[in-house]
Amino acid sequence: MGNTFLALTAILLLVATIRAAEPTSSHPTNGPSVSSTDLTNHLKQLQARMPRGFTWTWQPPFVVLGDEAPHIVRQHATNTVKWAVDRLKRDYFKRDPSPIVDIWLFKDKASYEKWARELFADTPTTPYGYYSPRHNALLMNISTGGGTLVHEIVHPFVRANFPSCPAWFNEGLASLYEQSGSKAGRIVGYPNWRLPALQEAIRTGHTLPFEKLLALSDDEFYGGSDNRNYSQHYALARYLCYYLQEQGLLVKFYHAFASGAKDDPTGVKTLKKVLGESDLEAFRRKWEKFVSGLRWAQ
Repeated sequence: MGNTFLALTAILLLVATIRAAEPTSSHPTNGPSVSSTDLTNHLKQLQARMPRGFTWTWQPPFVVLGDEAPHIVRQHATNTVKWAVDRLKRDYFKRDPSPIVDIWLFKDKASYEKWARELFADTPTTPYGYYSPRHNALLMNISTGGGTLVHEIVHPFVRANFPSCPAWFNEGLASLYEQSGSKAGRIVGYPNWRLPALQEAIRTGHTLPFEKLLALSDDEFYGGSDNRNYSQHYALARYLCYYLQEQGLLVKFYHAFASGAKDDPTGVKTLKKVLGESDLEAFRRKWEKFVSGLRWAQ
């Protein structure tokens, strides 16, 4: 009874704070994008199913939950979630995910697998974490680090802002930021563990042409019944985004693609226009030289 009372008190105090911040006139404001009523109802439902030993914190636009010490959960919420959200919204996303998405941070592999099964009836196919649109949740083995968390945060924002986004760009953008930092207040991706295999594929002439990569259906991108190629698809998409970033073109490409996707669903026409390239095969040779010269600082 005591724990329930304290939890409900925390919810009411939080909602009162959010309600005080809500706009009281017809003038546009930068107020919260979730209503206090929606948040109250969501938190009450969450409290009813949250296992003992977990704590939660509201880090807009997400509820962050974890089974580490409360101050550690809050650190993840501030140092990783808020850090990423602030920078992603600055360059890319105007709309927050809706309905509210929960971020579950499990302290280790055993906890991640246990609670994915018991709370969501899921068996994780990755040791790191994943986004489940069906459950409006991110499930993370946070002991593997925050890179995957930043990657997965991108997906609900893409879903809210660019629902027709093809897998190649959805995963390319998200993968770009799985190893990232900040430059002049903006998020930037760095070379990462996907680089060596891609460089080997370039060296041996086994990379997929960009025209074919961008034409892949979502099922084909993720491998379908044969998932042997999905890791190269990720690497190609990531380092195409990395190239655009390094040329100062990635944000421009995102907005042009998102606004023009009805007429260019794969992004190939937009990519050519933003790059100033009419022949993507000729461009690929330039891109391969660029990627071959990159180094991953492990």
